[in-house]
Amino acid sequence: MQYELSNKSKRFLEDLRVYLFSSGKKSEEIDEIVEELESHLVEAEQHGKPIEKIIGKSPKDYMETVADEMAIDFRTWFKYILIIIFGAFSFTIFRDVLAGNLSYSLLEIVGHLAITLIFTFLTFIAFKYISSNNFSNTVQLVILYLIGMIPLGLFIGMYFLNESIRTPVIQFGETGSMIVAAITLLFVLAISIWTKTGILIAIVTLLTLPEYLLSKTTLNLETQLILSSVISFGGIGIYLFISSQLNKDK
Repeated sequence: MQYELSNKSKRFLEDLRVYLFSSGKKSEEIDEIVEELESHLVEAEQHGKPIEKIIGKSPKDYMETVADEMAIDFRTWFKYILIIIFGAFSFTIFRDVLAGNLSYSLLEIVGHLAITLIFTFLTFIAFKYISSNNFSNTVQLVILYLIGMIPLGLFIGMYFLNESIRTPVIQFGETGSMIVAAITLLFVLAISIWTKTGILIAIVTLLTLPEYLLSKTTLNLETQLILSSVISFGGIGIYLFISSQLNKDK
């Protein structure tokens, strides 16, 4: 009969996996480290030893030590960043197709790119911070929600800046908009199949439907923008939190 690790050890292993992934380490090496540590924890617990006998008194220090000994997987992370960037633009494209033909100013394109990179960076920093500290579920949810709210201010700022500063505009027209939307849909489906997760589909939905549905109300444009951002990014934070908890329970 296979030995069942304590909940404390299971949580540490999952936190270690998240910490190393958020630090840009190779998935294969992460699996090896976690499996090796799991065997040590099983042996320790079977002999009545606490987890501290293996990882020391500070789980955070242990994680940092392990991470420092591993190389960063720049090639894989460059691929992930490109996927995130194109994925972020897909959200905007679906949203705007629902509103009409696609049309973007140069400032909007650059702004969306910058905000996406900032949000991605902060998200991984948040997961790294959460995984290395023994926070309650409530605190974890608050942190992720706050991170999700940061783009709100950035997008509001970009909206008003785009109204006051005129930059070249790219017009796609009706046919061009449909072609771009079709290509984007294929991209989202391909990424979802490749990653074997519905997270991209879920996030696309959270970033497009709230704004579209609110546009059908009588609320003014500024209120619609604020509410849709709160619902969208707050929903993403909640979705990521629930997903992480479900993965821990497996």
